[in-house]
Amino acid sequence: MLSNIRIGNICYYVNDIDRTEAFYRDVVGLDVQRMEGDEETGDWLLASIENNIELIFFQMESHPGNTPIVVFDLSEGGIDEVVTGLAEKGATIVTPVSHAPGGWSAEFADPDGHVLSVYQPEDRPRSRV
Repeated sequence: MLSNIRIGNICYYVNDIDRTEAFYRDVVGLDVQRMEGDEETGDWLLASIENNIELIFFQMESHPGNTPIVVFDLSEGGIDEVVTGLAEKGATIVTPVSHAPGGWSAEFADPDGHVLSVYQPEDRPRSRV
């Protein structure tokens, strides 16, 4: 089901986007880009690290246990079938397929309640049919 994937992003929910931007830029030394969001998400941050993995920061209530979220990149598309397959195998779907910046995402939980996510770019088909 998720055998031909890579970790594409690690998402963090942060309480203060400006403070987070300053920390990761000035303290950690990452090249942090502020991305213009929409009315729902607001501005968000993007920092690329080794192996084409991106750290993404969204301003949202943050507390231990709801962040970070590992995001598996579905570069070939088919997010609807992947999420359906996960549900059929007993995974708890936390957030159904929905629009995300530049594509589509869905979240599911492992048996201990840790949230994982799948993401596909909007230029890939949501269905493999």
